[in-house]
Formats: sequence, structure tokens, C-alpha cells
Amino acid sequence: MKDKRNPPMLAMIRNGAAAMAVIALSGCISLSSEPPESLLTLTATASAPAGTGTAGSRATAIKVLEPETSARLSVARVPVQVDATEIAYLKDAVWVEKPSRLFRTLLAETLRTRTGGLVIDGDDPGVGAASTIRGTLREFGYDARTSSVIVRFDAIRSEPDGALQTRRFESVQPGILAEAGPVGDGLNRAANDVAGQVADWVAGG
Repeated sequence: MKDKRNPPMLAMIRNGAAAMAVIALSGCISLSSEPPESLLTLTATASAPAGTGTAGSRATAIKVLEPETSARLSVARVPVQVDATEIAYLKDAVWVEKPSRLFRTLLAETLRTRTGGLVIDGDDPGVGAASTIRGTLREFGYDARTSSVIVRFDAIRSEPDGALQTRRFESVQPGILAEAGPVGDGLNRAANDVAGQVADWVAGG
């Protein structure tokens, strides 16, 4: 049956409905491309100066692999443990890349500086080493219950003869405000502390 209503009026109704749909949708999603004001990263406190280098063979080299993480750490955000069962993400705290990759780079640099050995931390599968450091990054965030940042790393060390060793390393930095700057600084200190512990473990044989 043909609609006998005024065509201009029908067009206005359709356009109004479409506009209302767009307004409703805009409340559910964000189309903003605005970047965050700043990004967090990790900086090694023990760093080899420019121009230094090491040489070695596959038999003496150590390769640092990217740690595994749970889903809550596999993002560029800082998790906040609110209580025993609830997790949120800290406002305005965004990593420049995933924490597991940042920690691998920091750990490799610390090992390189502390041990003086040949350390490989790239993703190239063609660059091998008889020894590896890998593991799981269990904690890398903020605990609101104690106002602390926590870094916990379960390391697995493989030796050239195939032997394996495991050890848990942890650093807790208390008294941290729940803000992006202080939390980022605290996590950097904690990550460096854990990396130093791992380097001492490796250097000790």
C-alpha cells in the first residue's frame, strides 16, 4: 500500500531517527584518536656505555626470552588489585609496549652489564644460545590494598647440558600513590631490583 504522507515529512522523520541512533551509539564507543599525555617505560639503572661490546660463542651466550604472562598483563595497561577478586586498570597509565617485552629488554641489559657476558635479547630465531633465561611474569602492577607496586618473576634457567633451574624473584615497593607517575616510577625500581636479583643468580653459577 502506498504511503500517502508528505514526502518531506517522511524524510525528516527518517533523518531524525538516524541522528538519534548516532547519539545513542556515541555513548557506548569512543572515536577519539587522542594519544595519552605520556607513556610509561622501563629504564635499566645498570646500562653498558656506548661503544662497549662483548664477543663469545653459542656455547657461552645467554638468550633472554620474553616472559609469559596472564591475560591481565598482556596489555599496555597497569593492573590494580582492588581486592581478592576484583581487578581494574590504573587511569592514565599506559605502557609504550607490553610489560613483558619491556621487562625482557631491561633484564637483558642488566645481565649484559652485571655479568659481562654475551647476552642476546632479540626475536631472531636464527640467533641461538646454549643457555636461556625465560619464565613467567606473575605480577607487574599495583596493589590498592597495600598501596604497593609488585613485580614477581618465576624464572627458568636452562644450561648447555640441558639442566634446568627455577627460582622466584620478587620486589615490593610500598607507599606508592595510585597515580600514573608514582606507580610507573615504582614499577621501574621494582623491575630493576628483580633484574638485579636474576643477574646475581646467573653470575653465581
